[in-house]
Amino acid sequence: MFKKIASDALGLSDIGVVVPRDQFDQTDSDDFIFNEIDEKIYFLIKTKADEYCFTNYALIHVDGANAMSKKRTLRRYDYEYNTIANVELETAGTIDLDVEIKFTIGNVPLSLDIHKKFVAEIKDLYKALHAISMEQKHNAHNFDAATEGLRLATTALGRIGNDSISPASSFKEITSFSQRWLMEQRAAHVKKDFGHVYELYINN
Repeated sequence: MFKKIASDALGLSDIGVVVPRDQFDQTDSDDFIFNEIDEKIYFLIKTKADEYCFTNYALIHVDGANAMSKKRTLRRYDYEYNTIANVELETAGTIDLDVEIKFTIGNVPLSLDIHKKFVAEIKDLYKALHAISMEQKHNAHNFDAATEGLRLATTALGRIGNDSISPASSFKEITSFSQRWLMEQRAAHVKKDFGHVYELYINN
């Protein structure tokens, strides 16, 4: 009991460890995986209070109030709706106990401290998160370009006009086509599953 209280007081409970693959099923995060859509855990960091679970679809944060409390809050950040940005890795100094990885997901900044003995694994995670961030930016750029192209084409069609088609009918056809086309473009450029990135970089 005293060790747990002292750990909280010194902040040591915030230093995480990397959970091996064969122990994923022993964590709280495993209970919240969507096996029905083939969601898979690729990387998991555990502190005494929290878990940070990186899957092919999302970051799952099992948030504990502190090391002494059993109360947990689940937060899920799906990559489809939350982009990763500002990925940084701070390696340990001579007397440091931990390495630190920082990134923003959606509009939430996160800073995770992990014991320095896991530095090789954290470097792999850094590369995976950076690669996801770059792919999301590239996809967003392509989607924006496609959307602008549709806007220009729609404007041009409106200027051409056609006496045989009523404005209402023309508007309905253009709107229907635009919605269909945008949904197709979104499906092509907004990714849900980044398993291929984790497969490439995560080796633990």
